[in-house]
Amino acid sequence: SPPGLLLLTSFLLHVKEDRASPTRLVCDNRLIQKYIMEAKDMEMRVGQCQALPALSCPVVLPLVDFTFQQWKSKSNETKRREILCDLALLVGAAAGAQGQVSEECGARQLSQLYRHANTFFLLLQTFSWEAGHWEPSCSPHSMEQTHITSIFLIYRQLVQGKLRFFFHDLAKVLCK
Repeated sequence: SPPGLLLLTSFLLHVKEDRASPTRLVCDNRLIQKYIMEAKDMEMRVGQCQALPALSCPVVLPLVDFTFQQWKSKSNETKRREILCDLALLVGAAAGAQGQVSEECGARQLSQLYRHANTFFLLLQTFSWEAGHWEPSCSPHSMEQTHITSIFLIYRQLVQGKLRFFFHDLAKVLCK
């Protein structure tokens, strides 16, 4: 997808040789604003799809709300791992829902959300402040949901909240 490819390309063009650093993505606030607008747009478009059925098999979605005080007290690595857990659930939910939605509009929007969430997931795995790689052994707070629109709501909230604040925190370190 062009947006996912753009995100990945902009990241790869700004990787430093000594360690992966999403410099442009983090330092250019316009990019995260663009991804927030895309998340809002996807959520709006799926809401306009006709006759979206409830999912027969519920999907598991992360609970992405947080308090600013809690967020500030965490290390960047802890924040990154938490967002990876949230994204892993979202990618899984989008994939699970895709298999249950035959309606073209909903399927198209789910496919786009899957690509966007998976791109962020792959990007966040490429840089780390601690030894070792991310292990999919996290158990974030989650809920089961049968409404397709909930997947889009949670994705938008994640991008608008944790991801935006995470990039803001990284910018303080990387964009001097």
